[in-house]
Amino acid sequence: MNASEKATSLEATAKIATVVNLFKQEFPGVKANLHPWANDRETLAQTDPDSIDLGFNFPPGKTLVQLRFSGDRLIGIDAVCFGLFNNQRWRFSTIANWDFLGPNPPLKGFCDRFRLVCRELFDIFNGAEEIAS
Repeated sequence: MNASEKATSLEATAKIATVVNLFKQEFPGVKANLHPWANDRETLAQTDPDSIDLGFNFPPGKTLVQLRFSGDRLIGIDAVCFGLFNNQRWRFSTIANWDFLGPNPPLKGFCDRFRLVCRELFDIFNGAEEIAS
């Protein structure tokens, strides 16, 4: 679900702002989109009501980042990057082994920084529990 629609309380708004700020700290100049999904009936039927979805303009394309929850617990982070012509460049998931897959995976430095942000997000939403990577 669009992050803008999940910001219904001060706590939820603060956590969404924290997500955006973490990405901006690690990737200076990145712009966030709190409303990456269209509000048409077909699109909304396919969105996960238990997720917080944000868009970012990482080079060389637009990236959808989806934080998946079970209750208040963050259970996974998925991301997919689309290029200029809506072609999928890469995808990433913390559900499996935190790998970047696809025809154009990002450079190692980007991958390392992206994983770091994901680890920090797990700490924020779930406390300082140890996560597997």
